[in-house]
Amino acid sequence: MENFNNYLKIINEAIAGIDLKQQPQNLYLPIAYSLGMGGKRLRPVLTLAACDLFGGDIKNALNAAVGLEIFHNFTLVHDDIMDAAPLRRGEKTVYKKWDSNVAILSGDTMFAIALQQITNTGHPKLKDVLQVFIQTAIEVCEGQQFDMDFENRSDVSISEYLEMIRLKTAVLLGASLKIGALLANAGEDQTRLIYDFGINAGIAFQLKDDWLDAFGDEAKFGKSIGGDIVANKKTFLYLKCLELANPTDRELLIQLFGSSHSSKHNKVDQVLDLFEKYRIKEATIQEMEKFFGMSIRSINQVDAPVEKKNMLSGFAEMLYKRDK
Repeated sequence: MENFNNYLKIINEAIAGIDLKQQPQNLYLPIAYSLGMGGKRLRPVLTLAACDLFGGDIKNALNAAVGLEIFHNFTLVHDDIMDAAPLRRGEKTVYKKWDSNVAILSGDTMFAIALQQITNTGHPKLKDVLQVFIQTAIEVCEGQQFDMDFENRSDVSISEYLEMIRLKTAVLLGASLKIGALLANAGEDQTRLIYDFGINAGIAFQLKDDWLDAFGDEAKFGKSIGGDIVANKKTFLYLKCLELANPTDRELLIQLFGSSHSSKHNKVDQVLDLFEKYRIKEATIQEMEKFFGMSIRSINQVDAPVEKKNMLSGFAEMLYKRDK
């Protein structure tokens, strides 16, 4: 993973070099605060890795990679407002530290800065890169709206949920890889394969997030177990349990997710008991393995040096097998 650490260092230096000491301060300080909170930087790292995979110069992909990371952080700033989330990576969210109006406007500016970074790429494939980015930005918003719609629906299917996480989470991972490939002048079939790799790895990544929320080690996961249960989120685990449960247990599960419940701990315990009864831990792992396997099949078909493909597949495996 030495290459990935090098990519991460390059990206962090590039982000730190963006001039955000501008006026008005209440517009730019929240942006600097958001970008300074760190995070995995998965998306820009994957952009540089994909560019390198196809023999490109990662310098040609750096502006686009930074733009994608700024865009990702913009979505988090707005998501935190919609979710009323007080913390992000252990720190106050932007809207909590300032207010919602500041967070909305700073987020909007982050989107513009992200686009500015990408257009600074100065590559013959810039038009293609912009088309991928704009389509992805639209799809991420579609995924967020589906997620919000699901809160008020009792008939969400597993296939609908998987499509929602494809849009909300996976398409940005896929686009990050595809843009890196485009900037290395990879062919159409190769960019499709690397995009598919990212999509399926991204779905497995989100399913692992869902799994960790219910079955992870709280000390390693970094937040309370059962947060999705308390928030009545219709994750794969909930939907799979609904599918497998007998009528009595199904009704109990619906009731538990239909209220805030008087005791959060009691609610989480009851739901986890149902998950255990219907082997939801194992069912979710099986679903994760399906998408992870699909991602590996795609990367294996890529026409590139084996050691570089192995580095990417190993990175996907690390995401899939992580415990936090």
